[in-house]
Amino acid sequence: MTTNNVTHITISATINAPAEKVWTAWTEPAHITKWNTASDDWHSPRAENDLRPGGTFVTRMEAKDGSMGFDFGGKYDAVEAHQLISYAMADGRRVKIVFQAEGNQTSVTETFDAEQENSIDMQQAGWQAILDNFKRYTENL
Repeated sequence: MTTNNVTHITISATINAPAEKVWTAWTEPAHITKWNTASDDWHSPRAENDLRPGGTFVTRMEAKDGSMGFDFGGKYDAVEAHQLISYAMADGRRVKIVFQAEGNQTSVTETFDAEQENSIDMQQAGWQAILDNFKRYTENL
């Protein structure tokens, strides 16, 4: 994939929780398995996270009925606690996540390179659904 033709998609949410709580829920495998789904018929039964530049992560995402599943993973480029995570997915696409503390709220903005298989709208909706699920989970911790 050439960088000249990359479409970037941005999603965001404001979480009613301080940055430390948001960071913990985003980065710890025990939490990731609780929120990392776009719909109720999917789940993430396993997550591993070596949160450091050069570290890797993988989350297993599966349909609850066992009909399909995949590993979502990548390698971190930059990690700044409570502020920034940047990584390359296994297929080379890039993701940047910015955490902006605003008192007892934290804005999470995620920008990622689109893939070619699904429409931009479908990708944006899917990633936003996961972020919205993260917001609900974290606010109820």
